[in-house]
Amino acid sequence: MRVPTIEDVRAAARRIEGIAVRTPLVRNDALDAAVGARVFVKAECLQRGGAFKMRGAANALAALAPEVRARGVLAFSSGNHAIAVATAARYFGVSAVIVMPSDAPNIKRERTLAMGAEIVSYDRVSESREAIGARLSAERGLALIKPFDDPNVIAGQGTLGLEIAAELAPDIVLTPASGGGLASGVALALPGARIIAVEPEGHDDIARTLALGSIQRNAPGIRSICDGLLTEQMGEITFAIARERFERAVAVSNQAVLRAMKFAFLNLKLVLEPSGAAALAALLEGGLDVRGKTVAIIASGGNVDAETFKRALDAC
Repeated sequence: MRVPTIEDVRAAARRIEGIAVRTPLVRNDALDAAVGARVFVKAECLQRGGAFKMRGAANALAALAPEVRARGVLAFSSGNHAIAVATAARYFGVSAVIVMPSDAPNIKRERTLAMGAEIVSYDRVSESREAIGARLSAERGLALIKPFDDPNVIAGQGTLGLEIAAELAPDIVLTPASGGGLASGVALALPGARIIAVEPEGHDDIARTLALGSIQRNAPGIRSICDGLLTEQMGEITFAIARERFERAVAVSNQAVLRAMKFAFLNLKLVLEPSGAAALAALLEGGLDVRGKTVAIIASGGNVDAETFKRALDAC
């Protein structure tokens, strides 16, 4: 197992320059006043492909040997990693096969197809995406681009942390977390910050993992609207980083997430998907004391369908 370092993150930033875009840090007086802190929102909803996942996917593809990359790539994802791998594959002119749960949001499925990828559907409760991916990879000779537990993916996600560091030195960073790739990469890039992982209620394996000191799994089933944060468990690499660098993990409810989406739209003028609003929800309703601190929040994605976004706007 190779655990990446900040030097890997810096190398990733050079590798993906011109592929991923630099996203802004957004500030808002109403948000600062609500929590008594200086808050900066990293708007990865404006990233190419609509989510931070473009960073890790692009770095992973760029790091492949040309002859390996030419055979095509494979990924398993509920949406944003799928879009990112498909987009990066198109950039490099290679094929992409995506193993995607049948209940993935239509907007993510459509954007993945629009990038020219092939989708293989599965039932996330009764079938193993890893097993399906392993079979397809063996049959077709495809290179697997993991969603989070890969050094190049983690390093790529961490590049957004370098962008934050270029503008400020946050005391606290709140980041959505599922498999832990984004949170781990950000932790590497911002070694002086307190890292708080945010996960959905009912899928709080990271909190249990940190408390017990060993990787914990989520029970089967879907208990959150945060479709991008429903991984069964952390990876070995992300756990190795998390146990050293994560201060804690907090869980957010569906209603808190919907209210955060509404807040982001009305005050920050950002359109966020549920997973992308999780960190903001934790800041607004997670009981965290951040008074007087400089806080960075990762707004990780904005690929939301109209029906879910309407639910958010109707939330109270």
